Amino acid sequence: LIIDSSAVRERKQRPADFGKIYSTGDHQGLVRVDEDRQKTCVCLCVCVCVCVCVCVCVCVCVCVCVCVDLLPADGAEDLTRGFLQEILNILLGFICKSNQRNSKVLDFHHPHQLKDGLEGFSLDLPEHAETLEQILVDCRDTLKYGVSTGHPRFFNQLSSGLDVIGVAGEWLTSTANTNMFTYEVSPVFILMEEVLLKKMQSIVGWSEDEGDGIFCPGGTISNLYSILVARYRVCPEVKTKGMGALPPLALFTSEHSHYSVKKSAAVLGLGSESVMVVTCDERGKMIPAELESSILAAKSKGLLPFYVNATAGTTVYGAFDPLAAIADICHTHRLWMHVDAAWGGGLLMSDRHRRKLQGIERACSVTWNPHKMMCVPLQCSVILVKKPGLLQECNKLGAEYLFQTDKPYDVNYDTGDKSIQCGRHVDVFKLWLMWKAKGSDGFGSQVNKCLENAEYLYDQLKRNSDFQLVFKHKPEHSNVCFWYIPPSLRALQPGPDRDRRLHEVAPQIKGRMMEKGSVLIGYQPFGDKVNFFRCVFSNPATQPEDIDFLLNEIITLGADL
Repeated sequence: LIIDSSAVRERKQRPADFGKIYSTGDHQGLVRVDEDRQKTCVCLCVCVCVCVCVCVCVCVCVCVCVCVDLLPADGAEDLTRGFLQEILNILLGFICKSNQRNSKVLDFHHPHQLKDGLEGFSLDLPEHAETLEQILVDCRDTLKYGVSTGHPRFFNQLSSGLDVIGVAGEWLTSTANTNMFTYEVSPVFILMEEVLLKKMQSIVGWSEDEGDGIFCPGGTISNLYSILVARYRVCPEVKTKGMGALPPLALFTSEHSHYSVKKSAAVLGLGSESVMVVTCDERGKMIPAELESSILAAKSKGLLPFYVNATAGTTVYGAFDPLAAIADICHTHRLWMHVDAAWGGGLLMSDRHRRKLQGIERACSVTWNPHKMMCVPLQCSVILVKKPGLLQECNKLGAEYLFQTDKPYDVNYDTGDKSIQCGRHVDVFKLWLMWKAKGSDGFGSQVNKCLENAEYLYDQLKRNSDFQLVFKHKPEHSNVCFWYIPPSLRALQPGPDRDRRLHEVAPQIKGRMMEKGSVLIGYQPFGDKVNFFRCVFSNPATQPEDIDFLLNEIITLGADL
C-alpha cells in the first residue's frame, strides 16, 4: 500500500519493533522487518494501514478511473477494494448520522431544484462514463438529499428505523445477486425461506401439517395473492377460462382497511365495485353484525360472496378487527377469511400484545410485513396460506426451461411456480439474520418498546390542552392520531368555520417541518374528520425525549397559524 508522508511520520512515532519506514522513490511505505513477529506485524499492518492508507491511494486513482477499471478487469482487485471501502465509509457515515438526534431527518428541496441540479448533483444520464470519483460524489449526494428514515424522529411511515444486522443482511443479499425461483440457483435462501415461513405459520397458530406461503414484494401484493387464491378455490376454471367462467363475485372489507383490497380486485378483473365496504365503529373496528348484513344483501342481489378481509392493525387508527367473531361468520357462510396483518402482525412476537390478534389462527391466509413492526429493511413481506399446495395449484404453469421434473434433487424445493413473478428478489436473508441475532424474545421487546412510546405520546396529549385526540380510547397499536389547536382557534365553537380552518393547520405545519428538517410526521383527513396528525412508532431507537421534541416542535411551528 502507498501512503503519504504525513501518515509515515505518524508511523515513526510507533515502537521500533513494529516495523521500519523506507523510501520508494517519490512515495514512502511501511515494511515489516521483524521476522520473529511476522504474524503480529501483518495483523497490525492490515488493521492500521488499510484503514488509513487505502483512502489516500483511492483518491489518486478514482479521479481518472471509471467502472471498467474495476473487477472483473485484470489487476483491478486493489482498486475495487479501495472503491468499495469508500462506499462503505459513505454508508457507515450515513448510518451513524441517522442515529444522531441533532442531525436533520431530511434536507428538503423541491422537485424542480433537484432536477435542475444542486451543488454539482445532477440526475442527468451521461453518454460517456464518469469517473469513480464522481460516482462516489453521487452516492454521497443521493443520501444527502434523501430522507433519513432510520432517524429516531422520523414518524412519517409505518416502516422506519435502521437495523444494523438487517442492513448487513441486505448487503450480503445484493452481493450474492441470485434469484428465488429454483433450488439450483438459490439453495441456502430457498431453505431459509422454508424455515422462516414454517416459523411464522407456527406463531400464527397453525398446526405442523398446515401452512404454505411465499415472500412477496410488499403487503399489497400479499393481499392480492390472498384474493387470487380464494378466487381459485371457489372457481378453479378461472385459471384457464378467465372471468367468463365466474359468477358475479362479492368480497368484503372494512371501511378502515387498506386500499390494496380494492386495487387488487381491479387488477384481478373483479372490479372495485365487487368490494363491499363494511361499516366500522368509532375506534375503526369492523362491526360483525354489519358484515353479516352485507353478506346477506350481496346474496339477495345474486352475487356470490367468497372472501372477507379482516384487518389486524389498520393503517390510520391502528385498529384490530374482531377476528374471532369474523371467523364465525366466515365459517357459517363458507367464505375465505384473510387477515391483513401487514402492520399488526409484529404484535404476534409480543407475549404482552399478541392477544389483540386472537382468532388469527382461524384465517385461511395472512399477510405479515416484517419490514414494519419488526424493523426489517424494506422490502420484507409474506403471504401465508393455511392449505398446503393451494398456492402452487393456483399459479403453476411449469415452464420447462426452469422447472424440469428430472433434476438430481427434490424438485419440491423449486418454489418459483408458487409465485406470479418469475424473477424474485431474496428478501428472506435479512430477516433470518436478524432473527438469529435477536431471537423471538428480542423482536418481542422491540414491539413492546414501540407500543410503550405510543402510550407515552397518548398520555402527553391528554395532559396538554394545545392538542386534541381524534378518539379518546387508548391506542391498541402504535398509531396515535391528534389535532394541534393553534391559539387562534381555541375560542371558536365547533362547526364548519372551525373545521375549515383546522383542516389547514396540519398541512402548513408539515410544510414548515419539511423545510426545517428537524422531524417528520404524517397527516391526513379521514371520513368526516378534517386533517389530523398520525404518529406511528416502529423504530425502537425512539425515546420519550424524541416524543417531547415532536410536540414542542409542532407548537413552535404552528403557534402563529
